[in-house]
Amino acid sequence: MTEKLFEPLTLKNGVTIKNRLYKGAMSEAMGTKEFGPSEELIYVYHRWAQGGIGMSLTGNVMVDSRYLGEPGNVVVEDPRHLAMLKRWADAGKENGSHIWMQINHPGKQSPKSMTKEPIAPSAVAISGAAASGFNPPREMTTEEIKETVQRFVTTATIAKEAGFTGVQIHGAHGYLVSQFLSPRDNRRTDEYGGSLENRMRFLVEIYQGMREVLGEDYPISLKINSTDFKEDSFTEEESTAVIKKMAEIGMDLVEISGGDYEKPKMMGGGEVFFLDYAKKVSQEVDMPIAVIGGFRKKESMVDAIEQTDVSMIGIARPLVLRPDLPNRLMNDTYREVELPRLSTGIKTLDAAIGGFAGLTYYEQQISRLGRGLPPKKHTNAWSPLFHLVKSHGPAALSPRRR
Repeated sequence: MTEKLFEPLTLKNGVTIKNRLYKGAMSEAMGTKEFGPSEELIYVYHRWAQGGIGMSLTGNVMVDSRYLGEPGNVVVEDPRHLAMLKRWADAGKENGSHIWMQINHPGKQSPKSMTKEPIAPSAVAISGAAASGFNPPREMTTEEIKETVQRFVTTATIAKEAGFTGVQIHGAHGYLVSQFLSPRDNRRTDEYGGSLENRMRFLVEIYQGMREVLGEDYPISLKINSTDFKEDSFTEEESTAVIKKMAEIGMDLVEISGGDYEKPKMMGGGEVFFLDYAKKVSQEVDMPIAVIGGFRKKESMVDAIEQTDVSMIGIARPLVLRPDLPNRLMNDTYREVELPRLSTGIKTLDAAIGGFAGLTYYEQQISRLGRGLPPKKHTNAWSPLFHLVKSHGPAALSPRRR
């Protein structure tokens, strides 16, 4: 019953991905102190490629070392890490797999411990439970916007030179591109704010700049929120309009997700979150739509491909616990991956920092994979919390991507 999952996908530009399964971007926290990829990070992508994945999306690679999204980010702002980037790309391309670099700027979602004064489209502070972890941002100047567009283009150029087989613009989860799209976050009155056409200008300029230097046959994708799940913010209708615009100007693939730190929908449990929206939008554009969020059961993966126009299925945390998951699906030895529910044994503490424990647990397991070890399944939240403080010091308990 899994044959459809293993049919190749050929993009409009003629590039073929060997199957419909991709590794979603996760926080790896395995960059070096100089912001390059580490040996362990390279090796874990070798394991995923050998495990049969059609395409791996890297964890978000930053475009500016002054503004990091979390400790351990890889930053590509010039060619200084080119030799290691080539090795990373080579590892991800083993076994006929693709590896696409996810390119990102956190904007105001750069934690206090990382950035004293983050930048954003407008000086609108993060609100809600996560607010205390972030300094209020200042509004970007037009010159800074242009410079940041160029940074995205530069990072993409280096990714192609290093041998990555595609790139992804991260326009979801409340990071900078997402902030420009959101009327709640973007209150500018110049050509980058106001109407949706103006709010998507930053994204369009990044895409067009990349396309100009990368060429027509190089895959460029976008990760976008289906909605921000907040009042007066980015809506499903606006998301659809942006996706249609990107399809019209030549984007190769769009990945659907949702939420941000204020409404962390992307941090939830075990259901397929965004499939209904992905089904709707895939019928409205002549471009492959990928969807991620909650795929655990073989049946739900197969149904998503067989019963809808969705083209690719993203899998993240289950691939940490079972890096050969695609091979198991193919040879019919796959069993649903049970994700551990971590607990300190103290309910109030779990409620306050359970998300950090979960994030760090998977970072620990990715690190084990990178050292050639098997993942270790357990439910003890104290181990990841101690590891977090030991690894990152005062930055440890800052809000971070889940």
